[in-house]
Amino acid sequence: MNKKFSLPPSEIELFQEMIKGTKKLPQDKILHSPKRKKVTHYTVERLQQEQVDASSSYYFSDEFQPNLATEGPMRYLREGANAYELKKLRRGDYTPEFFLDLHGLTQLIAKQEIGALIAACRREHVYCACIMHGHGKHILKQQTPLWLAQHPDVIAFHQAPKEWGGDAALLVLVENDDLARR
Repeated sequence: MNKKFSLPPSEIELFQEMIKGTKKLPQDKILHSPKRKKVTHYTVERLQQEQVDASSSYYFSDEFQPNLATEGPMRYLREGANAYELKKLRRGDYTPEFFLDLHGLTQLIAKQEIGALIAACRREHVYCACIMHGHGKHILKQQTPLWLAQHPDVIAFHQAPKEWGGDAALLVLVENDDLARR
């Protein structure tokens, strides 16, 4: 049953008469320049630093139990940090620049990736990142906040707004050298 739509010849003639004298619009393509320069070659120091970053899961212990909120959405604010930052995270005032998807990763690899993400945020002067841990068996969903609360460069994290993943993701504020400018 091929239901191909076709117009009667009178309709086609009417259409051609109506568009007589028109010209095609040229297709203009607008290219946006990237915010950051793309690095095409890496120095030996940078490669060594990335290896150290990838192994920076030494901040994370599976036995440590930080005092996290048990009621409401998952959230954390480092001691001495401004509580207004956590409120801005909750409202979605920050747009994450880096995204990390932990779906399908083991706990060990997830720890390494989170450590590498935080190091990359510091290196690239990124203040807000999004970590998508998903729902799954709730292993990474439970462990990710415990690991983040242990890292000294994490200022705060909060359950992401729906547009960034809802309760399957966390928005993380990372301390960096540009913090004084904010």
